[in-house]
Amino acid sequence: MNLLILGLGYSASHYAHTRGASYARVSATVRSSEKRDALRAQGVDAQVFAPDTMDDTLRDVIAQADRLLVSIPPGASGDPALARLREALSQATRLRSIVYLSTIGVYGDHGGAWIDESTTPRPSNERSIWRLAAEDGWRALAREKGCAAHVLRLAGIYGPGQNALANLQAGTARRIVKQGQVFNRIHVEDIARAIDAAFAFADQQADRVWNVSDNEPAPPQDVVTYAANLLGVEPPLELDFDTATLSPMARSFYAECKRCSNRAMREELGVALACPTYREGMEQLYAAGEGRA
Repeated sequence: MNLLILGLGYSASHYAHTRGASYARVSATVRSSEKRDALRAQGVDAQVFAPDTMDDTLRDVIAQADRLLVSIPPGASGDPALARLREALSQATRLRSIVYLSTIGVYGDHGGAWIDESTTPRPSNERSIWRLAAEDGWRALAREKGCAAHVLRLAGIYGPGQNALANLQAGTARRIVKQGQVFNRIHVEDIARAIDAAFAFADQQADRVWNVSDNEPAPPQDVVTYAANLLGVEPPLELDFDTATLSPMARSFYAECKRCSNRAMREELGVALACPTYREGMEQLYAAGEGRA
């Protein structure tokens, strides 16, 4: 079984590192020849795919792929992989399953109410509008090919090196308080479990969307406080959202509030979460040494 990863980002890298041994071949795209050469020196079959260039050998790799994991973000002009690789993907006779990593941001704001996969997406910013269009494009390609398509709508991602413990150690953690605000989260290991489950889904003609989130949407300041308690340090002072200095992107995250149900992922896709809430996630990361010099 050969796996091709388009876009070797944080979540895809974790999947390749922890699940790569289960495949006969794992290939992945990166944006620069320097990164490609460094990965090849480590024994990784890396290929360049960037807006202005790509390796000639990538089409041959596509032709040999049985499974495709897509984590390249779309832009204003659409999904770059669909735009430039659609013909090669359409002709890939071995390809049986596509998993596309998307975001729960496509649902937009729901005022803190619970949402699930039956909720109609209503993206409120450009990034999420682009994501929803990309979802549709990959699902359409899969239907044309007669292969399975699974869209994983991810909550806020955390894991090794990307968490509140590491932020506290770096001095960048903040406790921004906005009345009634909660965020949804998912540990990167649980994303890997969801990817595995999607690829293994029995219906090879499936066209499914799954919310990938943990069991407990929570206020962001609570996560920082919990992490600080694990480290035995004082948490940062609370900052009021209305007066806090935030980048436009960071402020846009607080413009949306929803509670994301993961029932389908757990009960239908069969994913057993390694980190059911942020507490287990922080505790596991702390035990692994995160946040300590």
